[in-house]
Amino acid sequence: MTSRMLPPVRADRGAQPPRPGARTGMRLPLVAAAVVAAAMTAACGPSSQPAGSAAPSAASLSPPSLPSASESASGSPEASPTASASASASASATARPGSPTARTGSAAPAGTSAKPSRASAAAQPAGIPGPGYDSSADAQEQIDAALRAAKSEGRMVLLDFGANWCGNCKAADKVFAQPQTAALLGASYHMVKVDIGGDSSTNSALLRKYSPSGGTYTMPVLVVVSPSGTVRTDTHVTRNPSLTPEGINSFLRQWAS
Repeated sequence: MTSRMLPPVRADRGAQPPRPGARTGMRLPLVAAAVVAAAMTAACGPSSQPAGSAAPSAASLSPPSLPSASESASGSPEASPTASASASASASATARPGSPTARTGSAAPAGTSAKPSRASAAAQPAGIPGPGYDSSADAQEQIDAALRAAKSEGRMVLLDFGANWCGNCKAADKVFAQPQTAALLGASYHMVKVDIGGDSSTNSALLRKYSPSGGTYTMPVLVVVSPSGTVRTDTHVTRNPSLTPEGINSFLRQWAS
């Protein structure tokens, strides 16, 4: 009986050495996956989704298309949506006529000042004394103050010499208080009322200073004085106008300038 010798059995008989083509085939999917991952990172950038937010939908999980060479060089259009929005907001704010930027651009150059309005430059109406005469007032001081104000404002000074017991003086006071007459007085005169109905020698001396013709005085004595102190008219000489709105208003307009 002839015995046959069997070839030795190798333990790794079942493990076939990998074929060169198979190893290359396994490497290609890995490279493609790496390229896709790199493209997604370059196209979308770091995730800006806050922690705890909802998971993205299935549509957002689809792999984006690979950027072209020109997009990779210049940056993806979607690379910084925040910067694009900021640029758009800045451009619209600059273009709006009412925006702070537009107003700042149209402002006057530094170092220039706006011209004052005529209303602010115009002098305010002068105060009108009330009815009657104050025997305790310092008439000379009041006249000096009125002359200073008249000189700075280009007005006249109206001196009213009278007495509290004088009927004609009371009639004139009623006209001075009427709106139209008060407006004429305030716009063109500084008025000073001097009491000559008492025993004040000082006030009597003032009357003779501004109305030196002497004699018997008929009250009220109205004297218009220029800012320089020159007497323009004296009703002791020219006689009083009619103590009515028409007469006094005509007198005030005549000597206002």
